[in-house]
Amino acid sequence: MQKKLKLFFVLQLTLLMLFTWGCGKQTAEVKQAAQPAKAAAETKSENVFKGPVVGKSNKAKTISITVGKGDTAKTMMVRFDENTKGVEYAAKGEAAIIQWEQRGEDKFATVIKPKLAKLPEGVTEIQTEELYELMANGADLFLVDARPKSRYDQAHLPGAVSIPVPKLKEKKASVLPDDKDKLLVFYCGGYT
Repeated sequence: MQKKLKLFFVLQLTLLMLFTWGCGKQTAEVKQAAQPAKAAAETKSENVFKGPVVGKSNKAKTISITVGKGDTAKTMMVRFDENTKGVEYAAKGEAAIIQWEQRGEDKFATVIKPKLAKLPEGVTEIQTEELYELMANGADLFLVDARPKSRYDQAHLPGAVSIPVPKLKEKKASVLPDDKDKLLVFYCGGYT
């Protein structure tokens, strides 16, 4: 029982650290490699901008976000104020959804939300408690830390294998177990 309790606390502490630092905070090399994908991010809808945040100024109270795809991608700027909800989600390099309203000549963000990745068909999300139970009961699983290697080296869940997203995109299934019936669990440290 004490071993399970210790594992639970280690798991909770490690997950807290992962969510604090996130997988979106990448090294310069990874950021440069991800730029084309980010530029193709999202399109503009009426009074909604979706895409990666490219800058935020607390002093000027502005947020810059890239919207559109490829050659048509544009950087848009919105202002925010004390009434803007979710300003904490406007972090440079993170994908966001910004709802805005026109006030005079300026666009003001009203609500900012993280842009979460949609899970492919057949993929389900599990909660921390479920992962803890699987690990505590010795379930046969393949645990993948999808954050950059530098983050993995700082801390990771017990038994996790480092397979950063760019490596997975490059190597595809060759980095995954041969046993196709094995449970695969991927985690990172943020809204991805």
